[in-house]
Amino acid sequence: MADTSDTVVPESDRNLREALRRLPMFPLPNVVLFPHALLPLHIFEDRYQSLARDVLAGHHFLAITLLDSAEDASAASQDRAPVQRIAGVGEVVMAHELPDGRFNLVVRGRARVHIDDELDSDRPYRIVSATELPDFPPADPAELLDADQSLRALVGHLADAIPEGGELLRQVVLSQGTPSELVDVLAAALVVDPGLRQRLLEMRDVMKRIERVSGEVVAMTSRIASPTTQIN
Repeated sequence: MADTSDTVVPESDRNLREALRRLPMFPLPNVVLFPHALLPLHIFEDRYQSLARDVLAGHHFLAITLLDSAEDASAASQDRAPVQRIAGVGEVVMAHELPDGRFNLVVRGRARVHIDDELDSDRPYRIVSATELPDFPPADPAELLDADQSLRALVGHLADAIPEGGELLRQVVLSQGTPSELVDVLAAALVVDPGLRQRLLEMRDVMKRIERVSGEVVAMTSRIASPTTQIN
């Protein structure tokens, strides 16, 4: 039996585990962060400027949570507005502070998490504790690889149908090494509906995510390829 007592945990993973104990939370309407995907953020509210400064001075991680409803998106109600319990945790990989204190950030998704508790905060933003939610092991690894290849082929057909941007979409697909990475990045890039994005984030079964995103890609390709009906 292999001795795992000296297993080395990458520093970034250790930092993430530590960060999940007390994690700044950024609730947003209509925004879902997927693992492996990039999310640009423009930070203009004072409390979230404070959040950005604290994150950059610390572990660089924050939770992006979807507000439960559009009514909760008002600035007044966000103090304790209900949020979805499954969220994306991202790591700030690029930051630029503007002269007036606003920030432009780029966040890379690192994990799905469950928001366990909201903690007391002495800061102007909300702080939570969370638990990472890894993907379920595939029931049939060979079947998962077949589904991965099928999804890549479907996206290739979509790229062929796009007048502009097809080559960029192909490069996105080529840069993803695993089925999980591929489907999450495609969900981030192609799925617009926030409700569906949230449901995909909540799916820990990679095969089910691939099936759902494959259906979206087929529908999108069909819409693009179908000629527009002219009404005289």
